[in-house]
Amino acid sequence: MRGPSLAALAFLLGCAPSAPPGTVFYASGADLQSIDPLLTVHTLANQVQRYVLFTTLVRYDSLLRPEPYLADRWAWSADRRTLTFTLRGDVRWHDGPLTTARDAAFTLRRARDPRTGYPRASDLACLDSVDAVDAAVLRLRFCRPQPAIPNILVELAILPEHLLGATPPESLRTASFNDHPVGNGPFRFVSHEPGRRWVFAADTGFPAALGGPPEVRRLVIAVVSEPSTKLAGLTSGELHVAGIQPMHAALVRKVPGLAVSDTPMLLAYGLFWNTGRPLFADPLLRRALTMALDRRRMVAAYLYGFGTVADGPVPPSHPGAVAVPAIPFDLPAARALLDSLGWLVGPEGIRQRAGVPLAFTLLTVGSSDNVLEQLIQADLAAVGVRVRIRQLEMGAFLATAQSPRREYDALVTGIPGDLGLGYLRGLFDSRRRGEPQQYAQYANAAVDRALDAGDLAAVQRLVAADLPVTWLYHARGLHGESRRLRGVRMDLRGELVTVHDWRLEPAAR
Repeated sequence: MRGPSLAALAFLLGCAPSAPPGTVFYASGADLQSIDPLLTVHTLANQVQRYVLFTTLVRYDSLLRPEPYLADRWAWSADRRTLTFTLRGDVRWHDGPLTTARDAAFTLRRARDPRTGYPRASDLACLDSVDAVDAAVLRLRFCRPQPAIPNILVELAILPEHLLGATPPESLRTASFNDHPVGNGPFRFVSHEPGRRWVFAADTGFPAALGGPPEVRRLVIAVVSEPSTKLAGLTSGELHVAGIQPMHAALVRKVPGLAVSDTPMLLAYGLFWNTGRPLFADPLLRRALTMALDRRRMVAAYLYGFGTVADGPVPPSHPGAVAVPAIPFDLPAARALLDSLGWLVGPEGIRQRAGVPLAFTLLTVGSSDNVLEQLIQADLAAVGVRVRIRQLEMGAFLATAQSPRREYDALVTGIPGDLGLGYLRGLFDSRRRGEPQQYAQYANAAVDRALDAGDLAAVQRLVAADLPVTWLYHARGLHGESRRLRGVRMDLRGELVTVHDWRLEPAAR
C-alpha cells in the first residue's frame, strides 16, 4: 500500500510535506467539473462553491432552518409573493469591490436564462422578476405564494457581476473566470491543476460578523479516484479527510490517529425502469420484480451495513420525507404475481409469455466487480428473470441515460438530492424530457399535478405506489478523518458545511 499508491498521491498533492503549516488535504474522487455554480452538478463542487469560495444569500442551520449570511435580513409581502432581502455591506470580492444586490440579481437572472443551461433552472420557474432596488436591497417576485424561502436561494452561490457581466450566458462554460475564479467566501482561490488538485487559502479579510478568517490556512482538494490510494493517504497522514469504501471502515478504525465518520446523505440508489418500453409499462410487473429483490441483503453485503433500505426517493432523515408503503422482499408473492400476469416458467427456468422471454439488459457504470448489479441479477434469476449486465464508462452511461431516445431497458444509478427536493421534478415531471437527471421514461398525470401544486409529499406517495423506480437503498457518507482535524461535522447539508471552523492541531513530535 505504501508503494505506487503513495507515489501517485505525492504527485497529486504536490509535495505535501512542504505545504504551509495549517494545510488540510481533502480527497475528492473526481475533479470539481467547474467552479461556476451555474454550470455544476458535481456534489462536492457545489459545496466548495457554497462553503469555501463564495457565499449564498442565506444558509441552513443544523436544523435546516434558513439563517442570515450574505443577506442579514429579509421580509415577505402580505401575500407571500414578494421577498425582499437586505444584504450586508461588508462582504468584499477577493479582488476588492463590495458584494451588492446587483451581483445577486445578476446571478439569478443568469440562472433563469435558458442559454446558460443551469441544471436547476426549473427551481426558479416561479420566479417572475428579480430587481436590485439599490446596492443593498434585492426584491424577488414569485408567481404564487411561497411557504418558505426557496431552497435554491440557500444553495446557489452568488457570482461577481463586475467580472462576468460582459460574458454572454452561452459563453460561461469557456470564460476565463473558470480558470481564475474570484470569490467572496472564507477562502480565496490560489490555483487549479486539472485532474490533480484545487488550492484555496484563508481570506484574512473575511468579515468578523460571519466568523472572520478561517483557522485552516490552506485547503487543498486533491483528486484521488482510487480507493486504495485514498486509504494509503489516510494511513500515511498525507490526507486528512477522504471518502472510504464500506469494506475499509473496520481497517481505518484500527489505525491510530484516524476516525471514521458515518453521516446521512441525500443520495438514493435505484433501479430505473424504462416505462416507455412495453415490457416495463405494467406497474404490476414492476411490483413483482421489486418484491423479488432482497434489498436488506444488498445493504448488508454490498454496503457492509452503511445504508438503509429505500422505499422512496427521499431518505427518512430528510425533514420533507413522508411515510410511504414498504414493498417487502417476498419471493412466493413475487412468483405468484408473475404467474397471474401470464409470465410462466419455461424450459430453461426463464419465464416467458406468448413465447417472449422475461429478460432485459441492466445498464450500469463499469467497474471491476459490479457487486450490486450481480446481487440484482441473482435475485431476479431466482424468480425466472434473465438479466444481462452491460457496463459503460461514466460519460457514455450518462449520455445514454439522459438521452431523449431512452435506448435502454433498465439502469441502476444513484441520484443526488437537494434539501428542497427539487430533484423530484427533474426525475418525474413527464414534460421535461431530455434534461439532466431525467432518467425514467415515465408519464403520470397525477404526479404532474402534484408537482405543479408543489405537493412533494404527494409526489413521494404516488411514485412509491406506481414504482417507475425500484428504490434500493439510501447511501450514507463514509469518511476517514485524521484525529488532528477538529471541528468537522458532516450532515445533510454536506461534507464541507463546517469547513470555516475546522482547525488542524500540530502533529505529535
